[in-house]
Amino acid sequence: MKKLEIACFNLESTLIAQKAGADRVELCTDIAVGGTTPTIEMIQQVREQLTIDLYVMIRPRGGNFVYTMNELMIMYLEILEFKDIGVEGFVFGVVTNDNKIDVAVNKSLVELAKPFPCTFHRAFDEILDYEKALEDVISCGFSTILTSGTFPNVMEGKEVLKQLVIQANNRIEIMPGGGLRSTNISKLDENVNANWYHSSAITDGSEIANLEEIIQLKNELNY
Repeated sequence: MKKLEIACFNLESTLIAQKAGADRVELCTDIAVGGTTPTIEMIQQVREQLTIDLYVMIRPRGGNFVYTMNELMIMYLEILEFKDIGVEGFVFGVVTNDNKIDVAVNKSLVELAKPFPCTFHRAFDEILDYEKALEDVISCGFSTILTSGTFPNVMEGKEVLKQLVIQANNRIEIMPGGGLRSTNISKLDENVNANWYHSSAITDGSEIANLEEIIQLKNELNY
């Protein structure tokens, strides 16, 4: 059965995701910049009420994915701190000034996060050579790549997503995300055939996930 991760920006959305049958929550804050690291208080609050898997975004700020040494130190410390409060995984991604995967830094972060699995987030979509980037991310030890196929949304990127799934060959999960809705997930899956999909399921311009949208996403995915 194919699985669905919901990006949540508040406690209410995580509980809606769980109620609607989502398989996992990606917890972050600051929707306006695409998600940043939630506070430890927010994570603890969610963890107390959530029984499905909880992955936490590690991203110190919005903007690009090239980080200073101070920012990287914050990321290291947050991973160490959050490992002790019952999360199931982490979501992050670091690139170089010339838009390549920063293998050394990402590998050290993945090592630090062990035994928890890590998702390389949509920083992947900043990379020009996605075939090499895929191999680099695999070499770092990530379990999943969240990507729209290097395009602004998954439908535009569907051919690249299909190629990434083929190239990955079950060595890593390719999780399409970015503009994914119940209205397009079935068509996308026919083309891409991934195992995991990712959506915020926000349909009204708020920051709250829509219960019916998540239910419909699951139904369309496993019809």
